[in-house]
Amino acid sequence: MLQDRVDDETLDGLIHRADLDGLVRMIDDRSSAHDWAGLLRVRDRSRQAVETGRQLWPAATLAEYRLALRADPEFVAAVLDERDGLSGRFTIGPLTEVAAQHHSWGDLSAHLDHGPRGSLVAHERAIRGEPIDDTDLADVLDIPTRLQPWEPEYALATYTDGGAEFPAPELPDDWTDAAPVAGAEVLDDEVDLALRQLVEPWVTASNGRAESVCVTGDVDAALGALGLRRARICELEPTDAIAWMAWAGASGGAHGRRRGAASGRFGAWWLLAALGDLLDDWPLDPEELGSLATELRWFRWNAFEPEIGWSLQLAISDPAEDVAWAITAQDAS
Repeated sequence: MLQDRVDDETLDGLIHRADLDGLVRMIDDRSSAHDWAGLLRVRDRSRQAVETGRQLWPAATLAEYRLALRADPEFVAAVLDERDGLSGRFTIGPLTEVAAQHHSWGDLSAHLDHGPRGSLVAHERAIRGEPIDDTDLADVLDIPTRLQPWEPEYALATYTDGGAEFPAPELPDDWTDAAPVAGAEVLDDEVDLALRQLVEPWVTASNGRAESVCVTGDVDAALGALGLRRARICELEPTDAIAWMAWAGASGGAHGRRRGAASGRFGAWWLLAALGDLLDDWPLDPEELGSLATELRWFRWNAFEPEIGWSLQLAISDPAEDVAWAITAQDAS
């Protein structure tokens, strides 16, 4: 107790001086010592200092990120408190995803409110392979936590004490030339809105753009309706396409806020449902959605340009309905 009091006197001095460098060193020390209670006090007092005009959000953000990543479950629950709308606002990834990296749902569930944030943690853990009983979870996403047989292995974020990596899924690159054809009949559907919702951070908080067209005809007709004169395509397995859509939905792009793998998976399901004109029937039977994914033909495409930044460029055809789509979403620093 005496050591806690001495350390907190040091903490109070750092707060009073708004000494960010000193606070970061204290956060490192308390993280290394697994002093989670002390680290939570750094977070709380750094936050409170904002009311006195001291801009110590970077220290508060780093402390709560380390707690979510490494701390014992009760301290993880403290920074995921549903009543606190501030937690994780500035962290490099959503704390629900950060917490799911090193903590099982079995360890966390007894400490977490099973509301929206708890539900997102459970979905993140399911994506990482943990079986989840979701009977008492909030239906925040309206999709099952259990991965379906038709789903891919999703690309996962890797968080460390000092940063994070957000790898894109590996995609085949067996390209063949396409022959875009202009003049196809353009149809109205809900895919364009679903695409914009999928990559919303790219468009609203960064430099990105997103566009899709739906046409009567094949992939060449869809690429032509998008305005392309030349392009190349590479056929994808449905799992490749779903993984790519989910990665885009999880990402914040160049400057936007990352939403996490659980939100990305939901966005991929929603876009797939839009392709099948099934949104009015949501929530869907997962088997029905899986059947749709396998009935469509999926391609990646580009216009022979270098691939930089963040991109999602899909062409999809539904041979049974003689309908095709071309999708493009891109963002760059």
